[in-house]
Amino acid sequence: MLDCSVVIPTYNRLDMLRHVVPTLLAQTVDSSRYELLICDSQSTDGTAEYLAEVARSAPNVRHLPGGYSGRAQARNAGIAAATGALVLFNDADILASPDLIAVHLERHARERRIAVVGWEVQVRDLDDYALKRDRADLRGHLHPPGRKRLSWLYFLTGNASVPAEDLRAVGGFDESFTGYGHEDLELGYRLERSGVRICYEPRAVSYHCQDVPHEDQKGKMMLAGRSTVRFYRKHPDLAVRLQLGMTPISLGLHSLLGRMPGLLRALDERADRSKLARDIVQQYHYVSGIKDALAQPEERP
Repeated sequence: MLDCSVVIPTYNRLDMLRHVVPTLLAQTVDSSRYELLICDSQSTDGTAEYLAEVARSAPNVRHLPGGYSGRAQARNAGIAAATGALVLFNDADILASPDLIAVHLERHARERRIAVVGWEVQVRDLDDYALKRDRADLRGHLHPPGRKRLSWLYFLTGNASVPAEDLRAVGGFDESFTGYGHEDLELGYRLERSGVRICYEPRAVSYHCQDVPHEDQKGKMMLAGRSTVRFYRKHPDLAVRLQLGMTPISLGLHSLLGRMPGLLRALDERADRSKLARDIVQQYHYVSGIKDALAQPEERP
């Protein structure tokens, strides 16, 4: 058994994989101790050819193509194929620091039955990545430096590791989460309830290279709102409602703003210049997704 299997879902992200994979191959841990599992939803951009080329000199790279319905199913394929005792989740647009795997392995060697969430630094592009990679003072903070424990609300699988046996014991990701959002939080919720502690490890640094336009982010927030309702219907826990913002106050504020289309339009027009305006508009679309999903009948298994 290997020490670690790195699971990376992808679909037509060759533009970033060409930069991401080399960072995961240039680790301080010897390549004989880990594998990269690229769970590819049948990309058409040359991903298969690129990975075949890489694998000729890096046999620990494995291409797992399949007709995956979403990131949950793709990651589950990686969990099923993993030969590592530890599964580390990465994404196709997240670049690793050289000691990323070593830090995750070291933390799990010290404590049992934990999930480790690392520090995912947000960068706009590859130039911003290079700058923040070399200038730690520009990275900001994901959580307060002294924070040690996290709730399921922060179990984000761009930089998170879990023992393979614990993932399999809870059934992996729920593949009914086929849209955007919350398939990772829902898994974190089940892991926590099973007795796995979620820990923050700021020494495990990676760089999430994305700059999502406001219009695209509005659509993602709508989908995330729908996923919130799916989450709550599966786990009708008051904590889920409160922590995911499905509250009478948020629903009421949404209705109030919906009755002022001029104000909403003005905020939308200012979104590129004002973070506050952008956050309000995107939150409006998130709650719109919640309301749309609540209006639909609950799906029965």
